Amino acid sequence: MSAETACGTLVEARGLTKHYDGFSLEDVDLTVSEGEVVGFVGQNGAGKSTTIKALLGLFPVDGGTSSVLGVPSERLSRADGAETKERVGVVFDAISLPEHLRVADVGSIYARAYATWDGRRFERLASEFGLDAKKTVKDLSRGMGMKLSLVCALAHDARLLVLDEATAGLDPMARDEVLDLLRDFVAEPGRAILMSSHITSDLERIADRIVCIDAGRIVFDLPKDVITDEMGVARCRAADLERIAGSGVVADAELRFLRHDYGIDVLVPDRFAFAESFPEIPVDRMTIDDYMTLTLKGGVR
Repeated sequence: MSAETACGTLVEARGLTKHYDGFSLEDVDLTVSEGEVVGFVGQNGAGKSTTIKALLGLFPVDGGTSSVLGVPSERLSRADGAETKERVGVVFDAISLPEHLRVADVGSIYARAYATWDGRRFERLASEFGLDAKKTVKDLSRGMGMKLSLVCALAHDARLLVLDEATAGLDPMARDEVLDLLRDFVAEPGRAILMSSHITSDLERIADRIVCIDAGRIVFDLPKDVITDEMGVARCRAADLERIAGSGVVADAELRFLRHDYGIDVLVPDRFAFAESFPEIPVDRMTIDDYMTLTLKGGVR
């Protein structure tokens, strides 16, 4: 076991950089440690999928370094990276299986691809998810196709799951099933999950940390509980904003706001302290979506 995995870091990126025409990934730092579920968020085109593919060694980068399970990402696409890839379960936002294959065929093929493949676990999970072994990939709905991809990722004794919009297309009950499975997965020692998703309510239920990328740069990396349990959104009027700014309850550097037709939303770092100072101003619990919007689109005084 490498020094990195021995100290509990399963994914590490430092200064990761990749240039394309019209887009650049710039100096991305990202870590995922044992026992963590890291939610990776951002708008469409912000760089989430590019970062994930770079971590998995799917293309060469222009700068920085990254590793998965202690192995440099560039080795994952070579023969000497095969053993490491056995321990990584990956689900992208599109089904990457030949359409003519039946669900049962998929299990047979993966059994030849992974030395750690657990056929019984594959069959059990497929059955629990309502996947008909006789159905072909092309006959599966988007949601059922995502379930099949997840079952494959969970059936070869992975230590790390890398999920790119893995709950997209699933109905609420199916997402509940998947989140329960992911909780069970990460509860085992030595495991972790990196999970990008636009469905931030899922991340509020399962994530330990939230990392946000915008225009190819990391804009925040915070414990999820700091966002959802400590922060708040004050719903106020223009006159209230001036009072808040002058009070010192919210530091000038942290005072971000959004104007609406019906008032102003203000980012509050400590909603409990704010409520004591301004009991007449409603302050709601912060959501991940709220924090992203105020951070990416909010004004600064």
